Amino acid sequence: MKIDGVPFKKTGYFSKLIGDYLDEVNTLDPFYNRFPKIENFKSQIEEKQQNFPKEHRAILSEALQNQYKNFEASDATLENIKALKSENTFTIVTGHQLNLFTGPLYFLYKIISTINLTEELKEKHPESNFVPVYWMATEDHDFDEINYFTLNGKKIQWNVEASGGVGRLSTEGLEVIASTLASELGASKNAVFLTELFKKAYVSHDNLTDATRYLANELFKSYGLVIVDGDDKVLKQLLIPYVKSDLLQNTSFKKVSESIDNLNALNGNYPIQVNPREINYFYLTDGVRERIIEKDGVFYVNDTELRFTEKEILEELNEYPERFSPNVVCRPLYQEIILPNLCYIGGGGELAYWFELKSYFSEVKVTFPMLLLRNSVLLITEKQSEKMEKLELNISHLFLKQNSLINKKIRDISNIDIDFSPQKEHLKAQFESMYELAKQTDESFVGAVKAQEIKQLKGLENLEKRLLKAQKRKLKDHVIRLTSLQNELFPNFSLQERQTNFSEFYLAYGDQLIPALVKHLDPLTTEFEVLVL
Repeated sequence: MKIDGVPFKKTGYFSKLIGDYLDEVNTLDPFYNRFPKIENFKSQIEEKQQNFPKEHRAILSEALQNQYKNFEASDATLENIKALKSENTFTIVTGHQLNLFTGPLYFLYKIISTINLTEELKEKHPESNFVPVYWMATEDHDFDEINYFTLNGKKIQWNVEASGGVGRLSTEGLEVIASTLASELGASKNAVFLTELFKKAYVSHDNLTDATRYLANELFKSYGLVIVDGDDKVLKQLLIPYVKSDLLQNTSFKKVSESIDNLNALNGNYPIQVNPREINYFYLTDGVRERIIEKDGVFYVNDTELRFTEKEILEELNEYPERFSPNVVCRPLYQEIILPNLCYIGGGGELAYWFELKSYFSEVKVTFPMLLLRNSVLLITEKQSEKMEKLELNISHLFLKQNSLINKKIRDISNIDIDFSPQKEHLKAQFESMYELAKQTDESFVGAVKAQEIKQLKGLENLEKRLLKAQKRKLKDHVIRLTSLQNELFPNFSLQERQTNFSEFYLAYGDQLIPALVKHLDPLTTEFEVLVL
């Protein structure tokens, strides 16, 4: 496996904010805690150890054991769940939606970044334990974002009416998708494995939460991955005081709004990712996840008949904390309250909204995690690598926009100037002397010389046209091969990792795919990594 890379900033796919963060531009210092360098984790460990309540560990471990009771967890995962009770155990977390069959490839890269960072930290700090955690976005209600995946350029979609938190959705009807998948994958050994994996996940489990846990567990259980479902009454009890503060004092709204103003004041052209609401919680029951709105001392659940007085909503919160679901502003806080977490690993868009949250965490006295940009990867087959060599392409060329790529390569290839004007002028100069010679000997030959000049000039023009046509044909073929290769690697003019499902590569590489990625990806890299499989 060959490995190469392109600095994130030079790919053209990351925002100025992320570029400045990776460059550690000091104006961004107030918006995060510590930059994710291996030497900075010691201080993060000490801070989290001091600020994380011991009783939260016991609650967390017990809740996770309950969440896993109907699943076949590996010994490594069970040991990690048990280890969370210990004060010298910490987590590294990534979060992701419950995309059908993992969705795009970067689902794998997020989790692998998390696994690999725990391994590096264990080497650096052998006295502590580090647990990789995947936080499932079970309470999300954006069904249209998760109900499909792309395989061989085809969109395989789950068409069903859905509302409320996606984790509670019934998987009824997904056997149809299983049949479609089987037809698309074929009958090879790896294809059969993938089809059975889908069936065992989505047909054999009743809801999307359990299906996703099964799937992620099967793919990563040998690495001790712990999968957390935040839609849990026991865990939500730890959130009660923070929900109360949000309902009555609008704490998150005030502090996040303040951070947004401060980010805007930097004049860094940083677009705001998330705008907070006065109350950043939804009311969640089966089939319903709607905003809580306060007006004149009454709390309404948007688009429902539900309403509460202040006394009633606080009673509801204490008795049914599971009905209060944090939105994107408060979900990170919930995560850091219940987990002894050191670092959150996410994509560029995710990290951008985390920068808005630092002052809120400080206000409620919760340690802000380190923020690490997840691995980004371009997978290239040996055949595609050979094509690159023939086309004299390097890795950085691939990340150019297609028009820029074509223009650059045409300029590179066309290092000859097919213009015979100098030769024509030279020929005319030669015939001038021949005209003088004809005049001095026999002027009747002047016409013959003229005819010969015209003939030879015409020959040069024809040759020029033929060479130009051949060069155009050569370039056309080159451009076709060039654009075809880039379209394979950047489907829909987008990053492969945002479009292609893992099954495409699993079909070819089977159970060696994930171990190869785990082996070769560097969690702390500042480059978009390119792997030739």
